[in-house]
Amino acid sequence: MSRREEYEEKTERLLAPIAQANGVSVYDVEYVKEGRDCYLRAYIDKEGGVNIQDCENVSRQLSDVLDREDFIPDAYILEVSSPGLGRTLKKDKHLQASLGSKVEVKLYKALEERKEYGGILEGFDQGTITIAVEGEDAPRHFNREDIALVRLALDF
Repeated sequence: MSRREEYEEKTERLLAPIAQANGVSVYDVEYVKEGRDCYLRAYIDKEGGVNIQDCENVSRQLSDVLDREDFIPDAYILEVSSPGLGRTLKKDKHLQASLGSKVEVKLYKALEERKEYGGILEGFDQGTITIAVEGEDAPRHFNREDIALVRLALDF
């Protein structure tokens, strides 16, 4: 397990009871370096969506716990927010909750001269994600290793 994965896993474990006490759920945690700065991002969710007060309450409590635990030696910026409407579907639990929803799939390299596909998420397993692509007769199976990003599609 990488250092990044350790930070994310431990933060998610510490965040779970805080989230529950505040009536929200943990959607995801990520630790990333962007430019010179490191960010520890916690994404929370609840039925009907989270508001700024939810984020503030969770952020304060999580910050206190992280200061106490002090397991990340680097300086970092803590952010607590909603995963948003066009949320990224990284984990199996995200895919499971989004079955039947319209998604966008972005590939690392072009497949049939396209790097982006949109359609309805029909299924997934350990190695593939299946979507019914708009305008195609048969569902398309994408190897997970070829996928750069899967997210909910925004329809306005």
